Amino acid sequence: MTEPEARADAARDEQRRAARRAERYGTRRGVGPGRRIAAVLGVLVVAAGVGIGFLGYQKFGPKDVEAEQLGYVIVDDSTLDLRIKVTRDDPSQPVVCIVRAMSRDGEETGRREVLVLPSESGTVEVGTQIRSSARPASGSVYACSTTVPGYLRAD
Repeated sequence: MTEPEARADAARDEQRRAARRAERYGTRRGVGPGRRIAAVLGVLVVAAGVGIGFLGYQKFGPKDVEAEQLGYVIVDDSTLDLRIKVTRDDPSQPVVCIVRAMSRDGEETGRREVLVLPSESGTVEVGTQIRSSARPASGSVYACSTTVPGYLRAD
């Protein structure tokens, strides 16, 4: 057998083996539209997950200012004393907190904005008195913010 004949035999053997593999396992196709669609959908799902995670972190993650109600005393039929604890990241910044008096059925009967002045401590306790339009049953902190309105500044 000459060298060209040996090469031809080897090529035929390889073709037969390839045909047997194709019969047994099927032929391999290139990347079709189904795989492309799956890849694009996978990327979109990951991007949506990252976006939802970012929004969740912004909404439920650590806040610049957090307030906690420490207690309240009902002074009379139209007055409530409320004590709150305010914790902030930057104690050199003033903070405004909105506190409210609530009636027995849960309606807001009084509201007040409380200015928390800058201090050296990140956590301060503040007391305030809230006037109420009906007999108060409880008090609560509605919200706090680092955006202090101009009329509350104590310059």
